[in-house]
Formats: sequence, structure tokens, C-alpha cells
Amino acid sequence: MNILIVLIPVSICLGAVGLAACLWTLRFGQYEDLEGDAARILLDDDTAP
Repeated sequence: MNILIVLIPVSICLGAVGLAACLWTLRFGQYEDLEGDAARILLDDDTAP
């Protein structure tokens, strides 16, 4: 039972880090151009040497 004293705060901190990372990506516009990313995979930008 003593391990719960450590595991509960660690899991809360990890959850807070994940939430902060998600909010950071939303704030800096990582999800704004979803159609462009989907179309970009179909383009052939590689040129043969």
C-alpha cells in the first residue's frame, strides 16, 4: 500500500504533462491544415538523381 503514495502523484504528474503537451499543440496550430497534410502524402516530390 505504501507504493500507492508514490504511484498516484506520479500518474497525476504524467497526466498533467500529457494535457499540457496537447494544449501546447493546439495553441501553436499543429492541427490547422489537416487537408494539406492528407494531400501532401500523395505528391511525388522526389526527383531521381
